Amino acid sequence: MQLISSKRYKIVDFSPAISPVFRQKLLLQGLRPGTEFRITAIAPFGGPVKIENGYASMALRRKDLSFFQLDCLT
Repeated sequence: MQLISSKRYKIVDFSPAISPVFRQKLLLQGLRPGTEFRITAIAPFGGPVKIENGYASMALRRKDLSFFQLDCLT
């Protein structure tokens, strides 16, 4: 999926390829199925993507975002 800055996304589910340890780390950061977030910045040349989910702001690698099954809201 093409990620676009300033768009809102909803996490539908995790990819089956995600490791249980990394899945637990994402859950502890509040990124679970049903969570909505907005992309605030995308670094060039394959760099990280900055997201905000209402109460936290964080940067994730694009590879990490590929483990989410996302639904574009806006």
